[in-house]
Amino acid sequence: MSTVLVIGAGGVSSVCVHKMAMNADIFSDIHLASRTKSKCDTIAASVKQRTGVDVATYEIDAEEVPAMVNLIKKVQPSLVVNLALPYQDLPIMDACLAAGVDYLDTANYEPKDEAKFEYSWQWAYHDRFKQAGIMALLGSGFDPGVTSVFTMWLKKHKLKTIRTLDILDCNGGDHGQAFATNFNPEINIREVTAPARHWENGEFVETPAMARKVEFDFEGVGPKNMYMMYHEELESLAKFNPEMERARFWMTFGDEYIKHLTVLQNVGMTSIEPIKYKGKEIIPLQFLAAVLPKPETLGETTKGNTNIGCIATGEALDGSGEKTFYIKNICSHEAAYEETGNQAVSYTTGVPAMIGSAMVVQGLWKGDGVFNVEEMDPDPFMDMLNKHGLPWTVEELDGPVNF
Repeated sequence: MSTVLVIGAGGVSSVCVHKMAMNADIFSDIHLASRTKSKCDTIAASVKQRTGVDVATYEIDAEEVPAMVNLIKKVQPSLVVNLALPYQDLPIMDACLAAGVDYLDTANYEPKDEAKFEYSWQWAYHDRFKQAGIMALLGSGFDPGVTSVFTMWLKKHKLKTIRTLDILDCNGGDHGQAFATNFNPEINIREVTAPARHWENGEFVETPAMARKVEFDFEGVGPKNMYMMYHEELESLAKFNPEMERARFWMTFGDEYIKHLTVLQNVGMTSIEPIKYKGKEIIPLQFLAAVLPKPETLGETTKGNTNIGCIATGEALDGSGEKTFYIKNICSHEAAYEETGNQAVSYTTGVPAMIGSAMVVQGLWKGDGVFNVEEMDPDPFMDMLNKHGLPWTVEELDGPVNF
């Protein structure tokens, strides 16, 4: 059994901490910290009510490395689980290095002043983590995370090589709001408005944001428009599957979301460039995020399913020629809320964060240095998905998809 320190108190953190408490045989002591302690207290109260498990809470600014080091030394966890904002990845990694503790996150580093998320900054920590004899596990959410593990499971059990890969992320839920994001608004909008990039013939090809739209019929949801965009697992999947000819990421958005986002973008509300307002400097996107509904408040009203998976084509392991497989999970917003008080977008990221943490603290995934989930054995992670609320299915398709 292990002590863990979770940083961040949003919807994903709430799910992760609830699920950790439901697995007390793995996580003996759970500690939760964020900039706003009252948010931690709210999560802790829900966990206590649902599971009977006590969660210790703290106030911390994750960007203050000395304070983080002091908190880690006070708690003495075997793992720090970073579920804060991507801007805070590097200071939390610095704190883990200084304290000599393993690290895990669900999303790669992104600088505050540029909508650019990539792994280079975190991969650069590999030698320091290796020398310290500790592990950093990157991207243990759903995408990145489960989609990465799905891909490597297919490569271990079904395909000798992967020629093409399409990751399909569909949220078929309806929260009843005119416009709201299902995870941190600032991160969500920065992702969506950034130029699209996909991997093709050994390099990334850039296209305008939201320029490529395809309709796809998702099981448990129905036909939805999905848009090609960039997502960080494309970078790591391309690195660990050098034979891959093409890899793309698709995400669904409703017409109302696109309409509102287009207007907000046109009037400058999605900008991350500081402006002066009544003598104070503000960032429009941060102001917008402050007035939008909080993702953690959407659980009660959100109905429907998510459907997230991978379609991979490549040379079959059994030597029977080229084959295409579709591996996916369908998650109910209502079931997620009933279990943890959070909607399925938070659930599908928070559960894999718990599972990745279990892999590390139990020693099923181990190593000295910085690693992505693609580098680990997919099998124990896949087994835990089935047991802890995210069951998956795999099917062989008639042939490659032609989007």
